[in-house]
Amino acid sequence: MNTASPDITRAMFDSSESLCAHLPELVDEQFGAHPFQAELSAGDLETLLPDYLAMSQAFPFLQAGAQGPAILDVIDNNGDMPVEQELTSVVGNFLCWDESGGHNVLMRQGMTALPRILETQRRFHANLFRRDAARILGRPVKANYSSATQTYLRALYAGLSSPDHVRRCAFMVAFEHHAGSMIDALWQSVSAVTDVPKDELIYFRVHVGGDDPAEKYHQDMTCELVHRIVPAESRAQFVADFLEAYALNVEWCRDLVSASKDASAVWHDGACHCGTVRFQVRAPARISGVRCNCSICEMGGFLHLMVPEEDFRILEGEDNLGDYQFNQRIARHTFCKTCGVKPFYRPRSNPEGYSANIRCLDRSRIEALELKEFDGQNWEENIAGLHRAAA
Repeated sequence: MNTASPDITRAMFDSSESLCAHLPELVDEQFGAHPFQAELSAGDLETLLPDYLAMSQAFPFLQAGAQGPAILDVIDNNGDMPVEQELTSVVGNFLCWDESGGHNVLMRQGMTALPRILETQRRFHANLFRRDAARILGRPVKANYSSATQTYLRALYAGLSSPDHVRRCAFMVAFEHHAGSMIDALWQSVSAVTDVPKDELIYFRVHVGGDDPAEKYHQDMTCELVHRIVPAESRAQFVADFLEAYALNVEWCRDLVSASKDASAVWHDGACHCGTVRFQVRAPARISGVRCNCSICEMGGFLHLMVPEEDFRILEGEDNLGDYQFNQRIARHTFCKTCGVKPFYRPRSNPEGYSANIRCLDRSRIEALELKEFDGQNWEENIAGLHRAAA
């Protein structure tokens, strides 16, 4: 666990105002440059942005849900709501309201525009980011809850819902202080590799751009929370919890950058013949595939690229997929109902993952292709050897 230097600690503990004033200095000392300030390529963004979208999508729901345990405890124990819980709840409620776009609607258009908050696809900040990401990547983007993002979000929720009001406050303050640095760093990195004008990336501009960015007010609001609910004797605990929470946010960003820098794999675009079904598969640029001689592969000309579920995503056309099963009915063969092409399926040998049809992949990211022959006409005798070779 990181700890503050003695000089900063003495200054921070003078008062709650001093505590908040020295948080940026504490962050600089402990964490340095944000991971998103690393030089990110267009390929890095292919991996990183879907996970960021997942975080943006989940945050307001986690912040809202974090209030549940407190009221259930009051109900179960026939108690009364502590004022500290009221204070963290009102800040949390505002953050959720702001992330939904509701605050912007009322500020700009007044109460008569209240029904417009139901335009969630247009106003949710996560959907602002979704549109920005689609412009950056040149394709629709779906949230990716990778294992790193799932672990991070669960840990964030645990902190936001802590029964200890000092720890709960520390996680809220750390998230908002980190958000400003994170969004600004990502905006700069994105702007360096995209032709989209910087100010046309609405999500980024709303949070940290223009003359009056929102994140500054979020930080001011959460610091006021510190003044009200962190007593002098709890300032040391607050600092320790703040550092733990900030480290959680930074480590998640570092994990995303590390994953994006994995040079052994890229996201390959794929589609059926008519383009109704579009998908992506994560695999090396130098692909090793399988050609099978079983009856259905022979007739369809399918070339196998087998991947685990987390390395596969459907972008469009899932509702246009037909399903075909035969023999033991373990494999789920899927095909486009419009053009009849089978772009991928759930194979019998890998029912928890996918096999993508190499013939349906965009060739622009395939540097080399090596095909191994598999005797699918004698499937039972040969499948164990195929898995050993893949391992």
